[in-house]
Amino acid sequence: MNVVPAYQQQTTDVRQRFDTLKQRDVTLQVQNLSKSFSINDGTVTALSNVSFEVHRREFMTVIGPSGCGKSTLIRILAGLEFASSGVVKLNGEQVSGPGPDRGMVFQTYTLFPWLTVKKNVMFGLRNLGVSDTLAQKEAMQWIDLVGLDRFANHYPHQLSGGMKQRVAIARALAAKPRILLMDEPFGALDAQTRAKMQSYLLEIWRNIDITIVFITHDLDEAIFLADRILVLKANPGEVQELIEVPVPRPRLASQMLETPFLSTRQHIGELIHPPVSEEDDLPGVIRMTPVGDDVEPQW
Repeated sequence: MNVVPAYQQQTTDVRQRFDTLKQRDVTLQVQNLSKSFSINDGTVTALSNVSFEVHRREFMTVIGPSGCGKSTLIRILAGLEFASSGVVKLNGEQVSGPGPDRGMVFQTYTLFPWLTVKKNVMFGLRNLGVSDTLAQKEAMQWIDLVGLDRFANHYPHQLSGGMKQRVAIARALAAKPRILLMDEPFGALDAQTRAKMQSYLLEIWRNIDITIVFITHDLDEAIFLADRILVLKANPGEVQELIEVPVPRPRLASQMLETPFLSTRQHIGELIHPPVSEEDDLPGVIRMTPVGDDVEPQW
């Protein structure tokens, strides 16, 4: 008898959601993408033969062990770096550099400190040739969407970390890109603020026509946000698995304690961090306490 692993078991509603997703147009197409860097001793391959597709209005998270090329991948998608080989297409057009059709949010706070919240959000619009009057009006709409209308005239140093990232999201979305690329945007936030930001992001995603690719190193975050999870393996970075998340939407914090979430988490954890056997080489450790002073005694 074939037993379907718990992380692959899906309710009818979840199955219908993925059937609908796959009927949508492909927004992002990545074909045989590879990236190598030259170093003193030769060449390091960061990404090797990576291929996947993201459908319109899909939320895809990308996760993998340290050094698997997650940030390199998203910088290539944004046009900030060039692949050694392979193709990236957005709505059928090949990506050859940065463009307003892609919004980018980084982990570090990238707001201009000398500009107010409103002027930070207006910045991209004005560069696109939008008049000051219209740019101001559109900026306020996005600021209102992220819940910061009372802080429109504040400067970045007057905001908390979570508020700064909400402004960064508003600024990225103001140019009305087709896709939002996010490189561990909540990685520097405390756990409470991070959870709030995840909820804010899902609410924004539900209310506008945007596709999201989100880099993270946090298993819970990857599952909580995503329709599908792209799991990369390291050295070099290759696609290990593309997982359909069996957790129903809308997402609630209570779902993190339920079987679909926990089983998916366990599966991804095993992919990224395979169990270490006693025969595996472990780093040597010098004992610096007296024999008998053991914090983990075997009773």
